Amino acid sequence: MTYSLPLAPLSDICFGRKVRQDLASLFAFRHRRTQEDLARIAHFSDRPKRTVVVSGSTGSVGRALCAFMTAGGHKVIRLVRGSGQLRPDEVRWDPRGHWDSSKLEGSDAFVHLAGENIAQGRWTSRRKAMIMESRSKGTKNLCEAILRLSKPPSVVVSASAVGFYGNRNQLEIDESAPAGSGFLADVTRAWEAALAPLESRGIRSVSMRIGIVVSARSGVVGALRVPFLLGAGGRVGSGQQGMSWIHIDDLVAAIHYAIEENSLCGAVNAVAPQPVTQLTFAKALARVLRRPCVVPLPAPIVRLLFGEMGEELLLAGQFVRPTALLRCGFRFGCESIDEALRFEFGKLTQSSDSTRAISTMVESPGSQ
Repeated sequence: MTYSLPLAPLSDICFGRKVRQDLASLFAFRHRRTQEDLARIAHFSDRPKRTVVVSGSTGSVGRALCAFMTAGGHKVIRLVRGSGQLRPDEVRWDPRGHWDSSKLEGSDAFVHLAGENIAQGRWTSRRKAMIMESRSKGTKNLCEAILRLSKPPSVVVSASAVGFYGNRNQLEIDESAPAGSGFLADVTRAWEAALAPLESRGIRSVSMRIGIVVSARSGVVGALRVPFLLGAGGRVGSGQQGMSWIHIDDLVAAIHYAIEENSLCGAVNAVAPQPVTQLTFAKALARVLRRPCVVPLPAPIVRLLFGEMGEELLLAGQFVRPTALLRCGFRFGCESIDEALRFEFGKLTQSSDSTRAISTMVESPGSQ
């Protein structure tokens, strides 16, 4: 590639090295993401192309999933709310009431990602009711619409959360663990239970119990980016609570894998194989951003500022293992939190970060 900086050669002397480093990271990032996407698509290249319906398609995960499925040659239909003009690939739905699902006849798979943001504001009684309704009633509504179809899809993949397990302290758990206690556990139990009617039509359903999604543009990492850049990052509470996380690309790939892999059914933990403590997560983020990790957020302050939401989202935790995905042969692109954060913040180099053998990421169960 040939380029010239403004005010060269002076600018090249002052900023040339930094620009070359940034461009190397940029191309390493794009090379790896493209290479991994193509490898995951190729893994199921012998399967027929599908028509996939996606709710929550405007969220960060939904957008990434729709782009990935489209790149793989699948047809994506987006369920949208509101009264605006619809695009050719959109169908309007109402998670709270009856809606016309006839346009979804013949769809092969549904991915249900829609739901109220659990981290937006304190959990007042009204807020908690909205969160519960958006998960349980919204999922129930979608399932009823699916069952009205004369030719329903063969699989429904629905988002859930590791909050199902409640606060598990230092215990490492997988899909065999029972539900915990607390508001999030109650929500996820109701969320997953709403899928039960699908069994009557022989529709395979998968509840993806998603951990913290690592994305520089959204979610926990996106929210922490500015405080850490300002030098205000550190442990929360004791810092020893478990953080079960997954890189956004791996989450998209796991959803795709759940659609294609018929042996996956029921609860599936969508988390990386190496959960970490909150303090380990904070130190890793500080290293990637080249900032200190010295400003704590004590538990009493968390409870004062955020109430019950802070107690369950920030002070509680779980160390969750993705046993079901690993057993089916799924391979993660980012297994360590350092690697995931380096990738998201463009800190890759032309090393094993971007040139490792992508073929090891996914393999069929028979090849193990």
